[in-house]
Amino acid sequence: MTLLTKAAASVLALSCSMAAMGATSANAMTFMDFIRGGRGNAQQQSTMVNPTMPIAPVPGDSQVKGPLPTVDAPRYYTYKAEPMRLVATGRFADPVVTGAVADASTTPVNVDPSNAQRRSLAEAKVMATNDVAKALESYYGDGSRPLVWVSDSGVNDSAKAALAVLADAGSVGLDPADYAVRVPTIDSGSVNPADRDHALTQFELSLSAKVLAYVQDTIRGRLDPNKISGYHDFKRKDVKLDAVLKLIKASPDVAAYLNSRSPSNPEFLALKAELAKLKAASSNDGSHLSITLSGIIKPGDSSPQIANIIKGIQQRGSDALKADHAAVLASYQQTPEYTPDLVSLVEGFQKEKGLTADGVIGQSTVRAMVGENSNAKIQKLNIAMEQMRWLPADLGPRYVFINQPAYMVYYHNNNKEELAMRVVVGGKAHQTFFFEDQIQTVEFNPYWGVPQSIIINEMLPKLRADPNYLDRTGYQVEVNGHAVPSSSVDWYGSTKSIAVRQPPSSDNALGELKILFPNSHAIYMHDTPSKSFFKKDMRALSHGCVRLADPRAMAAAVLNTTVADVAKQIANGENKAVPVPQKVPVYIAYFTAWPNKDGVVQYFDDVYDRDAATQKAFDITTKARGAQI
Repeated sequence: MTLLTKAAASVLALSCSMAAMGATSANAMTFMDFIRGGRGNAQQQSTMVNPTMPIAPVPGDSQVKGPLPTVDAPRYYTYKAEPMRLVATGRFADPVVTGAVADASTTPVNVDPSNAQRRSLAEAKVMATNDVAKALESYYGDGSRPLVWVSDSGVNDSAKAALAVLADAGSVGLDPADYAVRVPTIDSGSVNPADRDHALTQFELSLSAKVLAYVQDTIRGRLDPNKISGYHDFKRKDVKLDAVLKLIKASPDVAAYLNSRSPSNPEFLALKAELAKLKAASSNDGSHLSITLSGIIKPGDSSPQIANIIKGIQQRGSDALKADHAAVLASYQQTPEYTPDLVSLVEGFQKEKGLTADGVIGQSTVRAMVGENSNAKIQKLNIAMEQMRWLPADLGPRYVFINQPAYMVYYHNNNKEELAMRVVVGGKAHQTFFFEDQIQTVEFNPYWGVPQSIIINEMLPKLRADPNYLDRTGYQVEVNGHAVPSSSVDWYGSTKSIAVRQPPSSDNALGELKILFPNSHAIYMHDTPSKSFFKKDMRALSHGCVRLADPRAMAAAVLNTTVADVAKQIANGENKAVPVPQKVPVYIAYFTAWPNKDGVVQYFDDVYDRDAATQKAFDITTKARGAQI
């Protein structure tokens, strides 16, 4: 192993960087862009240098040493639900009150019941988020607009249809408790007319508030993802609520209108169908199966757990797998020996579950056999359906989709999955962000620009002990844009003006190429010389970027070219940035429940505990909304 390889391995023990620095023609974020917070974007998610980092001391002043500085990663927040306020109902009364002025004649004056209800509407007390409150004030503030849910005879059919949809909110991954409305029970013969009007108009405004919240939630989600953690980065969708009540009033089928607000893309529909299936299924889903495994079972071993392992495959394996190994399953006699026939069966099971098909039974294989109970799966589906609402309603006919918990990336073209491969994503201490972007450039034979996080957290201790460290290992150092030996830098001072990069080579940490979608987090896809990581089942091992098992194939896909052409670009050894002919959407996503290309929903471990954080945010939101009922 060369000195350069050893250096890359020591600095990138987990691996890929969170910052890009390459040829300026790559249209990528430069190193200085990164330390300023991103190209044209200094969002709070950018990694920040600890403010206690010492300012550069006088060279040679051994008294000014100071502690080692650190770079802090983004954090998870204590979620705060959207504030609620009272709806300003003062303008809801009809300004023209029929019969309010005494008539000189003896002819009785008829009072329009709807006017009485409108006067009562001005006394209703309803809390709502600001967006919903403004939409209510806009609709009911116009005295010419009719009430939507009630009439003189009471609650109308539209209201009953809407209530049924709200009660079934769980079918689309929402919580019915968020949209609960008290329906008045009124006996027209025994209730005072004024009390009756008050109850009906309170119901009118309450139901409108919940319907508007439901419409908003079905389109953009209940949560603001950016309030969950610094690793979430989304522009929240703007839902136009002003016209909703008018459309509902004019709609011949209120339920159909409300149901049409949920996403209708194939992925969401697959998640919805899976949710319905789980809720309808019995609780006997195999979760009682127990496999106790302290180590691993290798081919040729003997273990009393083999019988349970075969039972797990019978419960969790596909019909095709069981058909292919029908003779083995039929002849198995509950023996503890892990025979070659059983090894072949386990390998087939591992392959269809996306695990390393080596026949070695470890914890990942056991989890795939034991499965999760229905409640755990339902929670993952609810979270996945929420997260789908953060993304575009239609992912598009051509896109790249990275699912971090699955450690996989998929390339779709003409609405079909054409390419799938294993990836390595950020470790738990260096998490990959959750956002969407557009692929713009493929850079061949790239430079690796070392981010401040790695310079400070990992290189600086070595450099303080040995200022020649970077010189010896082949890295290039620049101070304020001027190349200098690393031995000439005072590594006890600030590193903000210092750029470190690794030149293109077979030892380069980014390998042969990187695929850029410039973003404030400086995350990209790239090759790697550390191919062994792709053999692991748990592949959260990098510093935040996404390593590709077959980078040439992905580069060819986004460039609309061939793998042979990509190989030719690499072979000439030139650092070259090639723009993609058409920008390709890329979703750097996090789904622990996601359908495969056949529409079958698969489940994955919550590697970053993001599902847990999202569930806490759900609970906080429901509590905040429920307190207002």
